[in-house]
Amino acid sequence: MLIAHRKYKQYYTFVVMKFYTFIGLLLLISCKGGNQEIVSFENLEEDTPFITVDYEGLEAYLETSEAEVHVVNFWATWCKPCVKELPHFEELRAVYDTEDVKVILVSLDFPEQIERLTHFIEKWNIQSEVVFLDDGDANTWIPKVDVNWSGAIPATIIYNDEKRSFHEQSFTYDTLEKELKLFL
Repeated sequence: MLIAHRKYKQYYTFVVMKFYTFIGLLLLISCKGGNQEIVSFENLEEDTPFITVDYEGLEAYLETSEAEVHVVNFWATWCKPCVKELPHFEELRAVYDTEDVKVILVSLDFPEQIERLTHFIEKWNIQSEVVFLDDGDANTWIPKVDVNWSGAIPATIIYNDEKRSFHEQSFTYDTLEKELKLFL
């Protein structure tokens, strides 16, 4: 019985190793891109539907002395909860457009995904201002955005010249509007 158990264990280990090797090879083959062009910011056209900033450039969006209410949402095209809540920010922008409310969508997409970001903005007809944050030193800038931010997205800051609130969560339109109304 003990010999049969050892043989089964050896066979099982062999099969599992072959399976993972096969999966690894499939991933390697499928990820090989051939002669794909590397996207760099120097190659971007000037008519991109967003602006690119590093954290220093983003600071202007996170602090202002204006009475206008700023709603700054950190998101990415690869983040399912972010994409799900994005229409709520667009609706908020449209509804409160005449009431000194400014919605800014800060994309945390990876630099290799610039074309994906551009396509996403155009496909979904995003009208809010989109800012692409090109600053790989997240450990430095995340606590500057908010000391309580773990770095998870979606995350949103709502502020004006008198107060500020930070939310590391997804929003429905109703909960987003409720938070906004605390500033109006």
